[in-house]
Amino acid sequence: MKLLLVDDESKLVEALSHLLKKNGFVVDVAMDGETGIEMACTGVYDIIILDRMLPYLDGISLLKEFRRLGHNTPVLFLTAKDTPDDRAEGLNAGADDYLVKPFFTVELVARLHALARRQNKEIVDTLLIFDDIIFDPQRAQVTKQGKVILLTLKESQLLELLIRNQGQVVTKQRIIEKVWGYNSDAEESTINIYIHYLRKKINISNLKTVRGVGYYLQKNKISIAAN
Repeated sequence: MKLLLVDDESKLVEALSHLLKKNGFVVDVAMDGETGIEMACTGVYDIIILDRMLPYLDGISLLKEFRRLGHNTPVLFLTAKDTPDDRAEGLNAGADDYLVKPFFTVELVARLHALARRQNKEIVDTLLIFDDIIFDPQRAQVTKQGKVILLTLKESQLLELLIRNQGQVVTKQRIIEKVWGYNSDAEESTINIYIHYLRKKINISNLKTVRGVGYYLQKNKISIAAN
């Protein structure tokens, strides 16, 4: 499960990131509101953990704009603002849950799992169709000419990123940020290996390389069909 943590308390961020990773989560971090909304809108996250008091753009304003733009990723407020009015304001702004600092880590992890279960029940699966490839992002599964091809998590995330941006060059830096995370130490050679895996597994003839820049799928606009 991939999380975005938006908080400006560096010691808390460091400790919480460590804790979440130990519990099996992949964590990206934003230390201010402007960076937070940019990452929230352009990344692929299962849950967003959001502080209310942030530099440049406060958490309430961030969440309202995020929802206005049509994003439905579950958001948990993690904040020191704990009055009933504060809680009501956060939930009315579009938060799915509200947890007050200081908190018990076991409760935070439990709430995250509860949000994930709720989200999974509400998701309406969509199939991404590219040429003769049918990709199911929820199952990390490709069907090509009736043959089912299973992908690893990273292969699945890379393929989804390319399909959703087909016709546009996806730079290597953006691939690293979206698939491996903003704080990852993944190198360009790692991307090359995973591109090789996709080509070998799926035989995508229209997966093009722009040398020194990135990759793109050469195709007409994307088709999305309800599953």
